[in-house]
Amino acid sequence: MFTARDPQMSLCQIWVQIYNFFCIYANFVVILHNFFVIDMNTAAEISQEKRHIGKLFDRIAAHYDGLNHLLSLGIDRCWRRQAVRSMRAADKVLDVAVGTADLAILMLRKGKARHVTGIDLSPEMMRIGETKAKKAGLEISFLEANAQQMPFPDNSFDAVTCAYGVRNFADLDAGLGEMFRVLKRGGELTILEFGYPNTGFFRWCYDRYFTTFLPFVGRLLSRDKTAYTYLNSSVKHFCYGDDFLQHLQKTGFSGTHFRRQTFGISYLYKAVKSDKK
Repeated sequence: MFTARDPQMSLCQIWVQIYNFFCIYANFVVILHNFFVIDMNTAAEISQEKRHIGKLFDRIAAHYDGLNHLLSLGIDRCWRRQAVRSMRAADKVLDVAVGTADLAILMLRKGKARHVTGIDLSPEMMRIGETKAKKAGLEISFLEANAQQMPFPDNSFDAVTCAYGVRNFADLDAGLGEMFRVLKRGGELTILEFGYPNTGFFRWCYDRYFTTFLPFVGRLLSRDKTAYTYLNSSVKHFCYGDDFLQHLQKTGFSGTHFRRQTFGISYLYKAVKSDKK
C-alpha cells in the first residue's frame, strides 16, 4: 500500500495512495462499526471531561506519541513542520499545552525560538517531553499551569504557540484572552487544531475512520476506555475555520487567517497582537 521504494515519489502520488487506502478500508470500517459501536460523548460530558483534562492525558501519556503517529499515518509530523515554517524567529516563546514537547523541540531545532517555556496540566506528559528534550540536547522550561490562569506578567513572550490543545480549554475565550495578555505587542500567535474535512467523499471516509476505527484502536492500545472517545467527540463539537477566527478577533488579535491541512483534518491558525495601543 504505502511503499518507500521510490525516494522521488511526488506529493501527488503519495496522496493518491492515501486516497486508495481510504477507499479500500471504507467498507471495512462500516462492518467494524457494527461490532464495535463507540458511544460518543455529549457536549455536557465533554465539558465535564475538560475539568479533569490533565488526569485524562496522564493516563495515556506513555502511549500518546506512538498512537498519534500511528493513527495519523505520520502526517501529524508534517502539520507541525508547516506550523514551524510559518513562524518568525523569536527570542522567548510560550508553548501552551506543551504535552510531550514535539512542537517545542521542533521550534528549537529549526531556530524559530531561543528559549521555550511550556505549560500543561498533565505532569506525566511533560515528564516525557522533558526526557525527549534532554535526549535531544535541548532546554525547555516546563511548568504545570492552567492556560486560563497563566502565572506570567503581561507582555512576557515574543510568540505564543499551541498544538492541538485549545479545544481542551474549559473556556476557549478565557484561554485565548490569556494568550493575548502574555504576548508582547507585535508578537505572533500560532495555533494548530483539528477540524473536519469539507470534501464529500473524503469527509465520509474520514468520519467513519474517526468515529469508529480511531477510538477503537486508541482504546485497545492505550487501554483507556474514555480518552480516545473524548478526542473524537471534542473535535466534533469544536469550532474551526472562520468560526474559530471570530474567537481570535473577539479576543483582540489582528491579521487572523488560517490554512487547511490535509483537506481540513487539521487547521493552522495565525494571528498577531497589534503593536498599536
